[in-house]
Amino acid sequence: MIHLCSSSPSRALLLEKFGVQFIQKSPSYDEEQITTSTAKDFVYTASKGKLEASIREFGLEIPLLCADTVISAHDGTILRKPKNKEDAKRILEIQSGSTISIISSLHYKSKTLSFSDISATHYQFSPFEPKDLEAYLKSNLWQGKAGGCMVEGFCKAYIQSVEGYESTAMGLQVEVLLPWLKI
Repeated sequence: MIHLCSSSPSRALLLEKFGVQFIQKSPSYDEEQITTSTAKDFVYTASKGKLEASIREFGLEIPLLCADTVISAHDGTILRKPKNKEDAKRILEIQSGSTISIISSLHYKSKTLSFSDISATHYQFSPFEPKDLEAYLKSNLWQGKAGGCMVEGFCKAYIQSVEGYESTAMGLQVEVLLPWLKI
């Protein structure tokens, strides 16, 4: 049993898919305090901050798993969670017909083990059809998603090529984590 320190439904689904038993509750942590403009630094800092907050709030009786994910545009710009529908449209239009990197950082900590990883999955998208983009924006499924991107949903039809694990793009590189869990 582990404690998933995240409110992400995608991370919970991934753990279920791989047969990992968990409880789920997020710590109080404000990502807005992070000032770096480098995607790798951002996700590491955010996931590490969530781990430190989780240790304070929940302790280590149950091993903790914290993660963060961000999208990096082809020019290195960090594409964070959209603030509203207009921001989601702007961010998704940057990704349309472009290459992006979805970068996830995780920290796993028990009383006897600490494990950290940063992984990336790279996608080349064909241009998004305006009517499909508008329907996706109306669905509000982009809310709470790094870059508003759902590679397992809306974006899937537009993937031209992929390099890396889909789980990393969904917010948790489970294949990298599993050997450390001994399940």
